[in-house]
Amino acid sequence: MSLGKLMKQAAKMQQQMEQIQASLATRTVEATSGGGAVKVVAKCDGTLASIKIDPQALNPSDAQVVEDMILIAANQALNQAKEISTAEMGKATAGFNLPGMM
Repeated sequence: MSLGKLMKQAAKMQQQMEQIQASLATRTVEATSGGGAVKVVAKCDGTLASIKIDPQALNPSDAQVVEDMILIAANQALNQAKEISTAEMGKATAGFNLPGMM
């Protein structure tokens, strides 16, 4: 493969990756825990968009339970977002082989 062709391929891949990143920043996933008492929405760029807590779950004596539900839902949402991001980025780099690289 010529250096010129490799550079064109790299530039095209960079452009695709930038478009995918912009798309991922607007794409969301959601996860719930506690039977829907906690809902977390994450963006596929790895950030959280929102956390909703059912007011019925806000009993001060159950604070630890609510905290655990938030952690569970947040981690589930972020994991879903990461899987989507990895899959989308993988599409951009598919078929791009650098000599000597695996």
